[in-house]
Amino acid sequence: MGRRRFLGMLTLAMPGFLAADGLCLEPEWVRVRQLRLSNNPTHRLVHFTDFHFKGDAGYAAKAIQLINKQKPHFVCFTGDLIEETVHLEKALDFIRQIRFPVYGVPGNHEDWCRAPVEPFIEAFAQTGGQWLRNTATTIPDKQIEILGWADFRPGPIPQAQAAKRILLTHYPELADNTHGCRFDLILAGHSHGGQIRLPGYGPLFHGYGVGPYDMGRYDSPGGPLYVNPGIGTFFLPVRFNCRPEITVIEI
Repeated sequence: MGRRRFLGMLTLAMPGFLAADGLCLEPEWVRVRQLRLSNNPTHRLVHFTDFHFKGDAGYAAKAIQLINKQKPHFVCFTGDLIEETVHLEKALDFIRQIRFPVYGVPGNHEDWCRAPVEPFIEAFAQTGGQWLRNTATTIPDKQIEILGWADFRPGPIPQAQAAKRILLTHYPELADNTHGCRFDLILAGHSHGGQIRLPGYGPLFHGYGVGPYDMGRYDSPGGPLYVNPGIGTFFLPVRFNCRPEITVIEI
């Protein structure tokens, strides 16, 4: 086969390869990313977000197994567990299977589908963690405070309860508006990394509340920010150049 013919056939086949990657491979090809924020870290946490559970129990079980495999001190979740309340109880069953304390905040979809808050409170408490809606708590050893902010704009930031502070928010752009308060770590989701990212360009689209923080680590006015691209998808079950992610962070 000549070089020109080979390149022509490759060009014709490329759309099929890209479609197979975006529809069949990447949406469930979970990446475990490591991030170290200190030369002498004292705690190890896992961050995941944007579950968007729609009934795929096999994929959900795989994601929860990956979280448990990391053996963190605690786990942080930054919103959008479900899109419809019909899936709420099963999704919370997977949260209960996490063998470490889980601290979480709601996203826009919890509000849009009018999910009742009590099941979230009970399920997260059963892990040893807490569902945080504009409130703060400390982990059991009292060395880290976790503040969960559910609203798009924050109210007054409470006085620190521990030497290290982590802010959980669904919306990355909130890191620009923390009323002058700096955190040791801010965790967010919501953007899905755009789900489709073109090399050299970035995401084709991301929603409100993201600003310049669409995926990865940033230095923001509120402190070090990490935006996780999520483990689920919204609107279209497609990912390209944007694998779902579980982030392991040492702080």
